[in-house]
Amino acid sequence: MTPPDTAKPDITSRADLEHALRLFYRAAFADPLIGPHFTQIARLDLERHLPRITDFWESALLRTASYRGNALAPHAALHAAAPLTAAHFGRWVQLWRATLDGRHAGPVTERAKAQSQRIAVAMLRRLGEPDTGGGSGGFVPLTAVRLASGGAAP
Repeated sequence: MTPPDTAKPDITSRADLEHALRLFYRAAFADPLIGPHFTQIARLDLERHLPRITDFWESALLRTASYRGNALAPHAALHAAAPLTAAHFGRWVQLWRATLDGRHAGPVTERAKAQSQRIAVAMLRRLGEPDTGGGSGGFVPLTAVRLASGGAAP
């Protein structure tokens, strides 16, 4: 494990999560592998979706009770329309980790990255897809590299 980056703040608030999620979705929408699932298949309205997904992460990481829902249901519907594979979830994890690494460091940030991996594996299993290596996705896209280095995503 690498030593914490003291120049970057940890995730401490809902505002931190919302900002990270906006950066993540910008990269995810532009990603050639998972972007079409968000933009063409789900036709995700980010402004409508963001408060709910922020509730989810706030509950998971900051121990609030703001999320009351079934995170699997929309993914199951999406999977029925266009199957989600280990590569898709792997890319999701890569982009989420890169987004966080570009802005935050600390125990909550590390928990957010670990939680994304657990979510990906659990979703794959619940959707009935094989877990091929923990959802690694195979390669790190340019967007993830830019986010990890603190640069802007395309």
